[in-house]
Amino acid sequence: MSVLLYMLPGCLLSFAAAQPVPVILDTDLGDDIDDTWALCMLLGCPHVNLKLVVTASDDTEQKTRLVAKILEKVGRTDIPIGTGVKTSDNPIHQAKWLGDYTLERYPGTVHEDGVEAMIGMIRATKGPITLLVIGPQTNLREALKRDPSIAQNARVVAMAGSVHTGYNGKPGRSREYNVSKDVDAARAVFAAPWEIVMAPLDSCGTLRLTGERYAQVAQSNEPRAQAVVENYRNWTRFGQFPEGESSVLFDTVAGYLAFDDALCRMETVKLSIDDEGRTVPDERGRPVRCALEWQDREAFEDLLVQCLTSKTARPTTGVAQGALGTADPTAP
Repeated sequence: MSVLLYMLPGCLLSFAAAQPVPVILDTDLGDDIDDTWALCMLLGCPHVNLKLVVTASDDTEQKTRLVAKILEKVGRTDIPIGTGVKTSDNPIHQAKWLGDYTLERYPGTVHEDGVEAMIGMIRATKGPITLLVIGPQTNLREALKRDPSIAQNARVVAMAGSVHTGYNGKPGRSREYNVSKDVDAARAVFAAPWEIVMAPLDSCGTLRLTGERYAQVAQSNEPRAQAVVENYRNWTRFGQFPEGESSVLFDTVAGYLAFDDALCRMETVKLSIDDEGRTVPDERGRPVRCALEWQDREAFEDLLVQCLTSKTARPTTGVAQGALGTADPTAP
């Protein structure tokens, strides 16, 4: 196995090259802008083989159009898209950038039933496939209802929950959106016998790109970076954040955990989900491998920038040796 060396202030980290991890992305892209950052990060990451993107929550048909336009802009129409379970007609927050784009012009594959496409992809994949869930988990609940056996050939990595720390780094537990939006779905995912890895607010709730790192993305000519910045500037909530920095990029941390976890401090925590959607430590709860703190947040931010701006789509940091594919021995 080849080893890459990456210099950080005061230390030298070694990384082992690995085969790309097959990933299905389940995303509510079109709500918070961090899903767009996470999608484009994955598209620039050589450690990920993005097999399918399924839209989640609210107006999934409109969200499918948004994903299609992004994939077309960055030249990745080879990735199939699936339309997930529609739960409302709420408008997306990137409609200005989407404009009048329609799927009639899209050259790639679009599955009307994204849940069925997800099930088929899980069944067809040799070895466990990673379900990267960065929105409410409604689609996974429906997939488990149709075919509970999919849990035998998949692992879940989710941006979800709040263990000890809430939004904006506030001490104490928050009702995290992705869980509280569909509590029954989150409980169904917890009940299934697959490994679960989680990026809770504890590690991702204050993550922003600022200063030179944000400027590198904003000034880049790479299509992935341009798609992110154009969508961010046309996002309905853009004016709520200081000029020259991103909003909170929750979902990018889950994107990272899909292929590695060495830059985070991981801990297996037994969790239950209360009626209001809080993920509560509970000795009788479900073991979940959680990223509770950072080992090296600056290295992650550098990796994120490289994934978005690299011309070769090969960031200089890699997969940490021994970290990839570590199953949770306490998971049911």
